[in-house]
Amino acid sequence: MVSVILENFPPHAIYGEENGWRCNEKFSNYVWVLDPIDGTKSFITGKPLFGTLIALLHKGKPILSIIDQPVLRERWIGIKGRTTTLNGVEISTRSCTKLSQAYLYTTSPHLFNGEAEQAFARVRSKVKVPLYGCDCYAYALLASGFVDLVIESGLKPYDFLSLIPVIEGAGGVITDWDGQQLYWEASPDSHATSFNVVAAGDKTVHKQALNALEWQ
Repeated sequence: MVSVILENFPPHAIYGEENGWRCNEKFSNYVWVLDPIDGTKSFITGKPLFGTLIALLHKGKPILSIIDQPVLRERWIGIKGRTTTLNGVEISTRSCTKLSQAYLYTTSPHLFNGEAEQAFARVRSKVKVPLYGCDCYAYALLASGFVDLVIESGLKPYDFLSLIPVIEGAGGVITDWDGQQLYWEASPDSHATSFNVVAAGDKTVHKQALNALEWQ
């Protein structure tokens, strides 16, 4: 991916989980954020729910993103201002206006610690079905209208930036646990800080999940 980007877009910068910041120029308004394998544990144990994540940022905001699952040959593409597609077909999230009817995903309940663990437990106790183990694929399922909520803690920018256009373009919403827009501007001096993320297919259930998290 790096060689293709540098060959076709020489002025653009690249920030990856594996190699950090790369740029031929001192500064670039366009930054590609890459995670070649999101869901390493799924990958090494043969579970086809990992994915390749690609995001293009313009002045810190994601304008293009891809979630690619090579085993299942599924590719979600999100472009700011357009409807998200799965293998070229437009998709949308589903309506869910009650937290008690929501299907909730998180990668693992063991990834929450301290107050975050308690906050997640408050939401988990209120949903219809809690589910585990999908990594980035859970967000793709949400965009496709199969699940209603994904809540996770400690995500790095390369874990979530590629999710934003995909989910928003399908009609969903994705924020931090305070309901604020997720934002991270990559630069040579940037550190991959951790974020708490909540994504929902319906704005109503998103608000209910935030209230249940009681995060401050």
